[in-house]
Amino acid sequence: MGLNKFSPEEIVNRPSSRLAMFWVNIGDDRVKCNLCHKRCIVVNNAYGACGVRYNYGGRLYTIVYGLLTAANPDPIEKKPLMHFNPGSRVYSISTVGCNFYCKFCDNWILSQTRRDRLYGELFDPEEVVEYALKTGCQGISYTYNEPTVFYEFMYDTAKLAKKKNLFNTIVTNGYISPEAVREISKYVDAATVDFKGCGNIDFYRKFMGVLSPEPIFETIVEMKRHNWWIEITNLVIPKYGDRENDFVKLVKWIIDNIGEETPFHLLRFHPDYKLTDLESTPVSTLDKLAKIAIDHGLKHVYIGNVWGHRLENTYCPNCGSPVVKRTGFYIIEWRLSDDFKCLKCGYRLNFRGRFWGFKFL
Repeated sequence: MGLNKFSPEEIVNRPSSRLAMFWVNIGDDRVKCNLCHKRCIVVNNAYGACGVRYNYGGRLYTIVYGLLTAANPDPIEKKPLMHFNPGSRVYSISTVGCNFYCKFCDNWILSQTRRDRLYGELFDPEEVVEYALKTGCQGISYTYNEPTVFYEFMYDTAKLAKKKNLFNTIVTNGYISPEAVREISKYVDAATVDFKGCGNIDFYRKFMGVLSPEPIFETIVEMKRHNWWIEITNLVIPKYGDRENDFVKLVKWIIDNIGEETPFHLLRFHPDYKLTDLESTPVSTLDKLAKIAIDHGLKHVYIGNVWGHRLENTYCPNCGSPVVKRTGFYIIEWRLSDDFKCLKCGYRLNFRGRFWGFKFL
């Protein structure tokens, strides 16, 4: 039964409804949500742009607290995080809802479900942490849909996970507000920040329902300030989101603001949701952009969604030797010391954490 069949009182009294964080009452039973950069003004008995935060009587509620649509172990490389605790396993969780409206989303069944079509299985934070430990995971990842929209459950779970010596990572579109980043920085260790279409403003407006990608850069700087490990992805969409000038601007910004050793992933687009009239990104386009990124000074450039590509691997920036070989999400060769030095030349690569896999040499 959809939420439109329920009264406002029933909505906020559902088991998955809790009082939200990051909002202020601005009068006349209206609230301003400060969780993400959209800063929604939500009138009484209405939802924010994410479709999962609801104003009832001048108080803002999350309606997806613990209502999980996925709860399963993943290799951390799937996020993708190549340089943070490589070879580890993370317990991945998601809900429904998103503050973006990407027409090409490959998780649209989760992200574009909102308001009147909630589904999922109820968990509490203790259960998530327990399952993470039981399945041999070293961390928890908040992923699949935009984790900002289930911030309250993420916050409580991450706090408990830290007490159990689990790390926490998020996969995000980067629209989380700086104040929300600061608050959860006590518990979150790493983020994969996803750009689409090389960060082109017209692309974000036309295909994603977002006025500007500029706030994402502010968020990344805030994450860096709080010592988050950061890896950047860019979904390359042919025809609409593969302009070289936009790409170069993004690469230069990464180098200037978070460093030349930041892992940077070029992801191949596959047609999905409302953008099925395009072909998948030509691998030649990805190769060309990867060369541009490397030529401009990025040290760790990867190509994703192309299994078997040479840029699934990590190469030593000093001597060029392959130091980590991968097939898809899995490490098949490891040629680094325990402190991440190249076994051939001794150069110390930019990794954080430890290696959790088997040392296939």
